[in-house]
Amino acid sequence: MVFDYLSAFPVPANALPSRLKELLTPVGMSFNQRVEVASLFEEDPYGNHTEYLHLLMAVVPGVRSRPIGVLSEASAGVVQGSVPDIGRRGGMRRFVPSASGYDYIVASCGNGSFYTFSLAEKVWMALGLTPRCLGNDQQRLIYDDLALPEVGVADGVVASDFQWNLKKNVTWKISNEYLRRYLWMRGARGVRIFYYKAQLVDSPELRALMNGQSQVVLKPQNEIDWYELDIREHRQGLLLQVWASVEAVMPELCPEQTAQGILWPGYDQPMTRKIANAMINDDRFVYLKDSFLERYEQNSFYDSTPFFSYENCDCSPSYRGQWSFTECRRIGRNLIRVPMRELYKAKPDREIVHARSFAIDPADVVNIDLSEEHIASKIKRFLDVLLRLADALAALGKYVGINKTPKDLIGFDREEITANGWRSYPVLSRLAQVAPVDMSQQMFLARCKTIHELYQSIPNGYLKKLLVKAGCPKSDIESRRSIKLLQALLNIVALLNEQDESCDAFESKQERVCWRTDNAIMAPLFLNNDLRIADAHEAADKCLMALERMGFDVAGVSAGYGKALDFVVDRVIFSLNTMCCAIESLLLSE
Repeated sequence: MVFDYLSAFPVPANALPSRLKELLTPVGMSFNQRVEVASLFEEDPYGNHTEYLHLLMAVVPGVRSRPIGVLSEASAGVVQGSVPDIGRRGGMRRFVPSASGYDYIVASCGNGSFYTFSLAEKVWMALGLTPRCLGNDQQRLIYDDLALPEVGVADGVVASDFQWNLKKNVTWKISNEYLRRYLWMRGARGVRIFYYKAQLVDSPELRALMNGQSQVVLKPQNEIDWYELDIREHRQGLLLQVWASVEAVMPELCPEQTAQGILWPGYDQPMTRKIANAMINDDRFVYLKDSFLERYEQNSFYDSTPFFSYENCDCSPSYRGQWSFTECRRIGRNLIRVPMRELYKAKPDREIVHARSFAIDPADVVNIDLSEEHIASKIKRFLDVLLRLADALAALGKYVGINKTPKDLIGFDREEITANGWRSYPVLSRLAQVAPVDMSQQMFLARCKTIHELYQSIPNGYLKKLLVKAGCPKSDIESRRSIKLLQALLNIVALLNEQDESCDAFESKQERVCWRTDNAIMAPLFLNNDLRIADAHEAADKCLMALERMGFDVAGVSAGYGKALDFVVDRVIFSLNTMCCAIESLLLSE
């Protein structure tokens, strides 16, 4: 049983500041909890709401709860307070930094003016963690477990300095699961060594402890001096100061995240790896909400590139060749279907546990339209029409003596995509990320902007050369840009098709008046450009107006912009497809 520090403290719990109450309370067993293991905190140092905290966590051998005395490091809040003064060679051969002889979780060093921090070498090496640094104003170190991966196992501020006041508060936290594993391996307790100070309003509870005096210093009676409490009158109130050593974490492991024994919707018995592996001819599936993918899509550690085979879209996340989901197939707009046997194939249990949190009952699937198109399929259709447009424009250019490859025009290589899918083009995977019905306006506008940028990548100069060949005055098209150039080209090609002209008629010395005309077919591209502008200016009203002009019922966006995205992508594909068909028809009339 862990010693009850909170009850043994002389000040009643209801009279303690919340921060001090937390410092006197042991850490729970939740693996999601993050434990503070180092801190330099200062608030309102010269005012009536002063609060200070100097904290480090010592690694104290032993598995049984037993208070230890206050360590000298409590006052400074760091392991090492100065640079060793060595006057002879080899005088530091036995230099072993410690907190009064104990190991520590965070290596902290400070001389009262400058402070530096990092995770202790023993900790990150024993747990197999890898550091990365955030620079600029943040100056933070983050430690990840890349074997799983588990991101942000520990993190904290690298440095701070003090001149009249602390320039940057420092906090280091570590995953409760990993901290307990380290202490368990060491057979040691995590003990908070801290100094806490706070300016408090006068209260009967504190006055009772002072026994009519202006200052009182209290220590445990008949116990180890695990705390020293100083209460004194100060600035029309009471100043409370505490130096203490409190056992916060015992060497007990957090409950393991295991996939063994999980009960899945639609199954009448808890699932184990053995049962799942035997399900060879079982035609039942696990159905997951596609938001299951967000964890993998939004983290560069994972590969979540969609893979298309015939009419099917596989969306099986994987991690650097270490493990992978398999046969995760997208169905309907926001569903994923995966065989139970595949779900339990070799991968960390926590990934299967993660998938379980998105599972839905197969009985509910009958109420879902499984024929509705998902976002990955839409983006594939968008890519297909871009590739067709690039092929058509390149062929038309070649016919009039302008040689460009489709890749030069659109930036995508059809052969590369055929051979390796979207792996070389992460922008496609980003566009095809989960698009929930309740999508935010900001997410919607960001994707509209990306869609616009992809078809806008066709070089303006190339389109102008085609139009000049077709008889457009060079001076009149000089100031025009992407969509207006495409519109002018479509007008000319459509006119030639209407008049049953051959491709030879495309090149002309005479101006065709029709090229200046607005074309309703191109309206979705212009309106999508308006959405791009709305994103740049964060103009909600412009966004709704653009959608309304496209024919979308904007009343539906109160539930989210997911359906609006479907609508925009479909309209853009329709416009580009119409242009492809027109150019291909003219080329066939050769």
